[in-house]
Amino acid sequence: MKGDIETLEELSKQYRESMPADLREAKTFDWYLEKVYEDPKLGRNANQRVADMFDHYGTEYDEDAGVVEYLMASEDPLHDGENVFYGREVHESIHEFVNKVKSGARGLGPEKRIKLLLGPVGSGKSHFDWMVRRYFEDYTLRDEGRMYTFRWVNLGDVIRDQDPGDDTVQSPMNQDPLVLLPQEQRDTVIEQLNEQLDAPYTIRNEQSLDPASEFYMDRLLAHYDDDLQAVLENHVEIIRLVASENKRQCIETFEPKDKKNQDETELTGDINYSKLAIYGESDPRAFDYSGAFCNANRGIFSGEELLKLQREFLYDFLHATQEQTIKPKNNPRIDIDQVIVGRTNMPEYRDKKGDEKMEAFNDRTKRIDFPYVLEYEQESEIYRKMLRNADVPDMHIEPHALEMAGLFGVLTRIEEPDGETITLLQKAKAYNGEIDEIDDVDVKKLREEGESKADIAEGMDGVSARFIGDEIAEAIMDSTHRGRDYLSPLTVFNHFEQNLENHGSIPEENLDRYYRYLELVREEYKDRAIEDVRHALAYDIDEIQRQGEKYMDHVMAYIDDATVEDELTGREQDPDEKFLRSVEEKLDIPSDRKDDFRQEVSNWVSRRAREGTSFNPQDNDRLRRALERKLWEDKKHNINFSALVSANELDDDERNAWVDALVEQGYSREGAREVLEFAGAEVAKAELEE
Repeated sequence: MKGDIETLEELSKQYRESMPADLREAKTFDWYLEKVYEDPKLGRNANQRVADMFDHYGTEYDEDAGVVEYLMASEDPLHDGENVFYGREVHESIHEFVNKVKSGARGLGPEKRIKLLLGPVGSGKSHFDWMVRRYFEDYTLRDEGRMYTFRWVNLGDVIRDQDPGDDTVQSPMNQDPLVLLPQEQRDTVIEQLNEQLDAPYTIRNEQSLDPASEFYMDRLLAHYDDDLQAVLENHVEIIRLVASENKRQCIETFEPKDKKNQDETELTGDINYSKLAIYGESDPRAFDYSGAFCNANRGIFSGEELLKLQREFLYDFLHATQEQTIKPKNNPRIDIDQVIVGRTNMPEYRDKKGDEKMEAFNDRTKRIDFPYVLEYEQESEIYRKMLRNADVPDMHIEPHALEMAGLFGVLTRIEEPDGETITLLQKAKAYNGEIDEIDDVDVKKLREEGESKADIAEGMDGVSARFIGDEIAEAIMDSTHRGRDYLSPLTVFNHFEQNLENHGSIPEENLDRYYRYLELVREEYKDRAIEDVRHALAYDIDEIQRQGEKYMDHVMAYIDDATVEDELTGREQDPDEKFLRSVEEKLDIPSDRKDDFRQEVSNWVSRRAREGTSFNPQDNDRLRRALERKLWEDKKHNINFSALVSANELDDDERNAWVDALVEQGYSREGAREVLEFAGAEVAKAELEE
């Protein structure tokens, strides 16, 4: 047992190996100059480094959606998939965000804009922002993402009024060491770097030293008679710079405070009163570079609920974006280099959007919509992830429970389709990729129509995944308290119904519509439950194979205008149209579309034959479902559905066989009994109505 336990020595070794080898080392400026010539990417700006970060962790191209998926979001390699993002819409938003950063890396303009993540509550925008910060921290620990800054040393040897405690001073803005070179000499170096650089961007650096560093440079150059080499060799050390949000180093998060107490110094820094008595008010050494923009330099500034700031407070962002400078009170301008990200919810955005006095701020903003997920199976993966990350090992999630929860969420988010050709439920299924049973559905056109009807964009309103996740959690706890070790869709529906009115983020005028959507989901689940029970009670793989072969024989004869041999008499006869339609009607294929379906299935069989694959109806999802439903119709009259509701009216062996069949479909034994009773009652009710 002891051999399996990590010792302190092993843990220490693992930590040491995870840290850069040169993290604690001080190098010379000459060393840095040599390294930057070897690897020009050391001189990247913040937009360029963040852009490269996304590619570093891997990408995949989704041809269907036309979107690049970044593996840090689609697989989350750093956290073993704990923070994976789901849904086409979300990955489109992430793709758009990265494109803006990459455009900024090339100097096309977005580097001078706020990347504003706009979305409803619980859409994942804050979590994505959090992920970007975590990955940036990790990236700067790696060789590919390394960056360096400098510190002034031995200052007291030359500057007589320097506080002994300030004999060594790190660059207050963590600036790139290249900034120590005067612009003319720096341009010469950068020109040579760009000749060697293998990247879609060029290295640029026209920043001035921050006021404190400029003060030290001026005093030291005066002492050494403008011998820059002497200054850099005697008073500058190069050190590795690693981003850390906890240390407020190259990453800063900014949260609005009470409107009455907002102070611009939170962004730009303030007087360092402990140094005021030593250096005097006008001395740049008496300034405290603790503002959010100062801390974020060389990395990422993240503004939470940005538009809740007072209008006057937002003016500081104008220069921070367009001129890439900040102007602290009673101090000269300071150059900054950072990716500025903001997040806001819909009410604040609508309020500021209509404010003419916010025109300049809005013009410096690149909005990136971060909507809810609109594919219900992808939505269900969000809840599945939630359960994976929680302690619910003994709770069995029954089939359809999470999918139907996701379907309810999606129905509240998508726009009602125009016309009568498609229902809202069919639209949700089309978005989910289930378009085989819906005739003449153009999903692209549906999405365009939804975007045009929505106030800002489709998916920016509705019930949040957070609300649904909370109700699933409550349903799990309710099941636990009742001694049930399984979560069924019916339990989830009950919690939705009970708590919709109690959720503060759902407007009262939407409640009737949401209850109607919940009934649509109940009906959809009823159909799926009956389908599962149908599969368990009437499934016969041999009979499906036989019926499939018969169907294909008659289809091929129909297409070729030929005859088919009768199974019983052996005589040639015309294709059995009644039999063909009895299969096709199970998929709601109208008579005027039967030829299209038959040709589609015929082409599929021919293609498989050319590939050397034998015919198997199980491999064609539409044909399999049609044959299963026909087999059900043929057998259901011999099943006593009323008996399913009562355990006393059914032979135990027969019931157990049906339960076993449902268990094979993913049900727990108790969940299988529940769905048998539920579906049995619904079918028996339908039989009586017929």
